[in-house]
Amino acid sequence: MPSTGVPNFEKPWKRPEMEAPNWTKEEFIAYLLLYAANSDFKESNKERNMIISRVDHKTFQRIHSEFSEDNDYQSIQKIMAALEQHNYSKQDLESFHADLKLMFHSDGSYDLLEKNMFTFLKRLFE
Repeated sequence: MPSTGVPNFEKPWKRPEMEAPNWTKEEFIAYLLLYAANSDFKESNKERNMIISRVDHKTFQRIHSEFSEDNDYQSIQKIMAALEQHNYSKQDLESFHADLKLMFHSDGSYDLLEKNMFTFLKRLFE
């Protein structure tokens, strides 16, 4: 059948399935904070240092390499999968929430993109 230039919506578009990451809690924190640090499309030295203050340097480097290869969709899917897989306690979630607050304020600015990302990530924890 010749192409008419009109998209065919009969078949639903599916994204490839991803395996849930098998991260430790420390690796999850590193990935989550990297995602947050990049929400304004800039990753400052202050933000990197804040992450390294929470996880060891080797973990940071390994997770940063993984994060750099992921797109936004993959990052969100990995964060959601890790939250579901580990079934973190209320206390853990509150700790992640506090870490995110520190991250978003670590570079001295808290812009609209960061505020929106903070709200989005808080909702993932619910």
